[in-house]
Amino acid sequence: MLPNEVTQVGWDVGGAHLKAAALDAAGRPIAALQVPSPLWQGLDRLEAALDQALAQLPDGAAAARHAATMTGELADLFADRGEGVRRIVATLRQRIAAPLRVFAGARGFVDPDQAAAFTADVASANWLATAQLVAEKLGEGLLVDIGSTTTDLVAVRAGRIDAGGRTDYERLSSGELVYTGVVRTSLMALSDAIEFEGLRVPLMAEHFATTADVYRLTGELDERGDQHPAADGGEKTLFGSARRLARMIGRDGRELPMESWQLLAASFRAAQLERIRRAAQQVLLRAAVAPSAPLVAAGSGSFLVPELARSLHRPVIEFARLVDSRIEPVALSWCAPAVAVALLAQRARA
Repeated sequence: MLPNEVTQVGWDVGGAHLKAAALDAAGRPIAALQVPSPLWQGLDRLEAALDQALAQLPDGAAAARHAATMTGELADLFADRGEGVRRIVATLRQRIAAPLRVFAGARGFVDPDQAAAFTADVASANWLATAQLVAEKLGEGLLVDIGSTTTDLVAVRAGRIDAGGRTDYERLSSGELVYTGVVRTSLMALSDAIEFEGLRVPLMAEHFATTADVYRLTGELDERGDQHPAADGGEKTLFGSARRLARMIGRDGRELPMESWQLLAASFRAAQLERIRRAAQQVLLRAAVAPSAPLVAAGSGSFLVPELARSLHRPVIEFARLVDSRIEPVALSWCAPAVAVALLAQRARA
């Protein structure tokens, strides 16, 4: 085999994005990418995203072995999760001619034909893939994967996953799944009121703005990760974001200077970070993770994890540092579940 030949591809099929990672024969990631895939608009969006990703991956990816995990079965395109798993797997098989395995959590990898019998294991298992890799590489700590839409908080101890829940319902209840992210979350979901100009101002319960607007105004948003339209379909500029934030408190963006709206963005940022901090503390206490164990930063919102770690008096390590790779660390972080499922599948095959 050639040194850079693709031997394994990992897929993470989300409801809003498709992520892919390609490994060489030595098990090193040589590519990782994210493309928009708004599943709620139809399976043709996933088909197009798969075609786009395969075209962007290195030569040979289409003929390599493939492994997939998912959360997209939750999209309201499907009547229930079981239907979602079956139709997503069928779409993958249609678009990928090479051998395909599906990640089924504790069951390991199953053939596509078996996935229909194990839909509960296949559904929303991408966090398990990432956490399993972190547990093996690190031993003890807390995986903090802050994505565009959700945050996964998974404790690992003694080289094993220590999760209080497995289903979305159980994970929401245990604090391990926080439905908040740095791009697509509507600001009315962060709090019922926000600090601004010395007042506690109630928020309008309207989809006027998203967290992408917040982090554009704070200067932390990587525009490559903002792949969906703004809440109003408008421009993704500082003023566009300021205008949308102003509407959340019944104001007009032209009423105040940009600095004022950036202060408002900082208040939204603080509210979101506090929500994640409370959940992380809950998970750390339940799992009795050692005080010296680090937080592992992953996802498009990994830029928030260092501050989160400071508030919890813990060190922090980037997910990319756990993986031997020569590609951009931010790409590895954004695509952590795809990277993890590729590595786990390659090892299982070996």
